[in-house]
Amino acid sequence: MAIITLTSDLGLRDHYVAAVKASILSQAPQVVIVDVSHDVKSFDITAASFLVRNVWRDFPIGTVHVIGINPELTSRTPHLVIQYMGHYFIGADNGIFSLIFDQVPDEIVEITLPQGEYWTFPMKGVFATAAAHLARGGAIDFLGKRIDQFNQAMLPAPSLEGDLLKGHVEYIDHYGNVYCNISKTLFEQVRKKRKYSILYKRVGFAISKISNYYTDVVEGERLAMWSTGGRLMIAINGGTTMHGGGAAGLFGLAVDDVIRIEFHGDPNSEDDFQD
Repeated sequence: MAIITLTSDLGLRDHYVAAVKASILSQAPQVVIVDVSHDVKSFDITAASFLVRNVWRDFPIGTVHVIGINPELTSRTPHLVIQYMGHYFIGADNGIFSLIFDQVPDEIVEITLPQGEYWTFPMKGVFATAAAHLARGGAIDFLGKRIDQFNQAMLPAPSLEGDLLKGHVEYIDHYGNVYCNISKTLFEQVRKKRKYSILYKRVGFAISKISNYYTDVVEGERLAMWSTGGRLMIAINGGTTMHGGGAAGLFGLAVDDVIRIEFHGDPNSEDDFQD
């Protein structure tokens, strides 16, 4: 059975999400629709890409992922359908795709379907129609013309200055857990088994070990760990119980704040190694 996921900033207060689902089901009645989230902050492609990037691989091959963040069709932001590792992604070319994929997609098609009466609501019109077509087994080429690339989002990337690796907060979940754009792969490449200190906003708060579980520290204590998506995360064991805002609230962290990792010692000396 075909699956279509929905990610948007439409919220759940209004009728918009139901209208999108109705449009899909009227064209593909047997499809399964899964909501990733509709609580993304308006026009926030960074948060939306974080959500999609961390969940799309969990779905079966052939799943269609509809992304309705700032979906207006313009000459600079055409509507695209992208095939990547057996999955399909539909959305506006506003930079979000560059934040989701680690490699060059297999196919990129600029959608040329008529806008119809829902031109102000492309997620209900064009996106729903394209998703239903793919869910029914239709060919991607039917939806438009092939192109070679998509727009790149201009967001800060991690930087290395000597023994200092600097990243940024890219997402805060509803537990107050803070996700940074530093990956485990990059961390290990720079670290070379050296000791380190993870530093953030408030002076005097540092973490010198990356935990495997929340319970590696006592309840109410701060910790760092790798998320399931391989990104550095700062959290508190029992954070929403001990501190209403979790790690983000307790430490005053917000999206785009700097996270620093200082590495200590000579990378060529075993005396400075840390397990």
